[in-house]
Amino acid sequence: MSSLKREEPIISVKHLSKEYNIGIDKTYKTLSGTFTSAIKHPLKTLKDSRKPCSTFWALKDVNFDVKSGEVVGIIGRNGAGKSTLLKVLSRITFPTEGEIKMLGRVGSLLEVGTGFHPELSGRENIYFNGAILGMKKREIDDKFDEIVKFSGVEKFLDTPVKRYSSGMQVRLAFSVAANLDPEILVIDEVLAVGDAAFQKKCLGKMKAVSEDGRTVLFVSHNMNAVENLCTRAIMLNSGKLTSDGYDTREIINKYLTSNDQENKNCTWINKGNEYLNAWFAPEKAYLTDELGNTIDNGQFHNKVNHYFNLYGTIKEIDPALQVGYALYDENNNLLYWTNFNDTTEEEWPQLSKGKFCFTGLIPKRFLNEGLYRIEPMVSMYFREWIIQPGVNAPILYFEVKGGLSDSPYWLARRPGILAPLLKWSVEKVD
Repeated sequence: MSSLKREEPIISVKHLSKEYNIGIDKTYKTLSGTFTSAIKHPLKTLKDSRKPCSTFWALKDVNFDVKSGEVVGIIGRNGAGKSTLLKVLSRITFPTEGEIKMLGRVGSLLEVGTGFHPELSGRENIYFNGAILGMKKREIDDKFDEIVKFSGVEKFLDTPVKRYSSGMQVRLAFSVAANLDPEILVIDEVLAVGDAAFQKKCLGKMKAVSEDGRTVLFVSHNMNAVENLCTRAIMLNSGKLTSDGYDTREIINKYLTSNDQENKNCTWINKGNEYLNAWFAPEKAYLTDELGNTIDNGQFHNKVNHYFNLYGTIKEIDPALQVGYALYDENNNLLYWTNFNDTTEEEWPQLSKGKFCFTGLIPKRFLNEGLYRIEPMVSMYFREWIIQPGVNAPILYFEVKGGLSDSPYWLARRPGILAPLLKWSVEKVD
């Protein structure tokens, strides 16, 4: 276990900024041309050589401290600055401004093959990585068997890593980074390259590492893994730290609700005289959470129930009226239909003329991660369609992310269309 006190920051980041140059000067000159220009117009040539490139700030004025033993999830959209932050912390690149203080060795897994020499064998790269971490050969010898066993590449240990698949490289790289006892373990999204079984092993190892008093920084788009593994979350947006807290669920929800749906509506309003009929006039369809709050961004967290709502006016009472919704996945598979009168007649609500809101459950921990579309349906049973799914229905979109289960076996999207959390019983039979 690390001898560092949990109370003092093991990482301190102050006013950290990283600037990159972008764009290419597409004016190509020969060496002789450049030399001639320098003789004829020395001042102009010097000025041209100093023309600034277009720049952007991958990180801008980022500040945070991390205590020993914390597991910090770093989340944000693509281009938010997550990987740049880890590269700066891992000393792969240097900051433009600001300062970083880190106490202890840093084990990094940022990209496939990072820290590996392609011509060296797996065995040689274990020692090579250990030397980079500042470990002595005897220390690496003590951990060698554990590293090899965890990685699962025993048969290829003396093969050059350039012949490894990306998954094999990840397994060995993670095993080295996690088992050589760094005080700080830095993991990027690269874990997504590995298979499901190895991802589970990695997540379990990271949890064990943190419980041993060491610190983990974990970048991932897998919100379920972040929520289950991390004790704290940091959100980046356009290079700036926008949220930081120990309520990882709250930070994750902020991230999910900050994503644009790119014109995928999750509310429909009847702006004219659509779906004219003698019985029911639909006026609005929308989605809400458990508290009745309207879901404006279409992002669902799978740990809570959500609801489909269809608001409208009943103009004439008819027992044949059916109101419900149809749910489709992103591959256009129809998952199910549901109606308000799917139960016994005794449980049907009493309808009358006037305005009503029909509310249908979208159950928690039933859908897999992914994008879904929901279509209202209204009909006079066996007589007439008013709103028919797949034909003339308005479309609402929503996306499910995270919260599939609490089991370490399934922290990400499962195989198959659905991901129901079903009850099991196990009893010993003599």
